[in-house]
Amino acid sequence: MATSLPKSFDFAVFQEKLLNQFRDLDPKDPSLWPTIPKYALFAFTSVVIVVALWFAWLGGSEETLRQEQEKETKLRDDYKTKLTKAVNLDVLKKQREQVQQYVTQLEKQLPSKAEMDALLSDINQAGLGRSLQFDLFRPGQIAVKEYYAELPITIRVTGRYHDIGAFASDIANLSRIVTLNNLTIAPRPDNTLTLDSTAKTFRYLDKDEVNAQRKATTGAKK
Repeated sequence: MATSLPKSFDFAVFQEKLLNQFRDLDPKDPSLWPTIPKYALFAFTSVVIVVALWFAWLGGSEETLRQEQEKETKLRDDYKTKLTKAVNLDVLKKQREQVQQYVTQLEKQLPSKAEMDALLSDINQAGLGRSLQFDLFRPGQIAVKEYYAELPITIRVTGRYHDIGAFASDIANLSRIVTLNNLTIAPRPDNTLTLDSTAKTFRYLDKDEVNAQRKATTGAKK
């Protein structure tokens, strides 16, 4: 009985048939393409989409990573700052107490509303005690601040040089805070001097005045 030999595979023919499917393709209508070009286009499109999505996802992840790294750096800095404060907490408490004591001492140097007349009298007596003549002693308009009030006093005194210097020293040594501002000294024909200045004294506000000032400040901000 005769045995039939299998036909040999002709690669050149297969290759020619494969190439023929890619010839004369209409790019406007891929639905008419042969099977192999259709699947090839589908595979290429899928790969492009996957690669694009992959890079888009990596780009978003990189930005998220950068933001998280910045947060980590900020949290580390905050932790170091808070740790330093925690270590120095006792020192900071002592410094706070010292500041509060200093503020309390300054507040004691500020007269109350009822003591303002006595302070004005002390300023006048300081000049008279140095044999100075008051040509002008005029309290101005009170300027109310957040926690204190400022009273300017326009003064003009006449006397000898050393007496005027002693008067300025006496003002600085008063138990209450008084400052001399805008000093002007001019000679007179009788060899005496005239001192023009604005003395400023301060007083603390009582609770009602503080509350009223806070309400006024809050209303102005709104």
